[in-house]
Amino acid sequence: MCKKVVSSFSFSWKRRRDLATAQQEMNLPAHQLISESPARWGSREKMIERVLEQERAISQVLATDKKTRHLILTWQDLEVLESVHKALKTLLEFVDALSSESYITVSCVKPVFHLFQSSILAHQQDDTPLTQSVKVSILDYLREKYSDPSTNNLLDMAGLVDPRFKTTYCTEEKVEDIKSRAITEMEAMLSESNQGTAELAASQPQDATTVSQPAEPLRKKTLGSFFKTAATPSATLSQRERIEKELFAYLQSVSVDSEANPLQWWNEHEEMFPNLKNVAKKYLCVPATSFPSERVFITSIVTCHRASLHKMQLYIF
Repeated sequence: MCKKVVSSFSFSWKRRRDLATAQQEMNLPAHQLISESPARWGSREKMIERVLEQERAISQVLATDKKTRHLILTWQDLEVLESVHKALKTLLEFVDALSSESYITVSCVKPVFHLFQSSILAHQQDDTPLTQSVKVSILDYLREKYSDPSTNNLLDMAGLVDPRFKTTYCTEEKVEDIKSRAITEMEAMLSESNQGTAELAASQPQDATTVSQPAEPLRKKTLGSFFKTAATPSATLSQRERIEKELFAYLQSVSVDSEANPLQWWNEHEEMFPNLKNVAKKYLCVPATSFPSERVFITSIVTCHRASLHKMQLYIF
């Protein structure tokens, strides 16, 4: 019904004119109705929200024409739309945030899912049965979507190297496993780096003649040199022990504000955690959704001469 109402205004300039007049009379925002588009995420929710906002003006315009009176929304229709809108509105805001290209998103998937379960999509006393049913369906879908072990491992590692979250949203039984995987990855990256450095040094020609270094001038001993004692050599740490110590220091570091930029944080602390920094570069560059790549596709392909996605998909594939 909601689609039919919007379509009746989309194909009639007279109804759009009358809608603008009704908006002025009722002091409603001068907004146009929004049509649902299969290629636009959240367009259905935005369409429902706009129809609820303009419901009084819409009913007044439809009532003036016998051909459109049957499209006037009944109280049952409004109840259904309000129930769906209540369940989807906040969800749409979070999805839009996770689809951004200007900041890190992959490490926020688990915190957002936890927020959905604990508050956003949790049962509330004023929820209608339909609203509760929609919330349950969404949570079931998300649980199934992120039940894949490989996806879970990626999200856990991304959360670990994000200084805002670390192991906050990991289950206790998985924390040690995540740490072990991080140490293994740091060891592998360090070994590859050392191997690459050795190969580069071997490929460079060695100069047979060595330049003699000038001898340092003799310096007069200072008073403090008589009291200086030889430093006791500390026990050398193995590569794995150094990496474990680095990870422990990172996990014990001061918590970062949730609105801080993790890339800026790593830029400021990369010298303190040189091995873990490489793991952060590997995981934090992953986008949480496919929307950024879809935006690039649409921007580069869709033009005024090729505006139909259905026809374009047939043409390309």
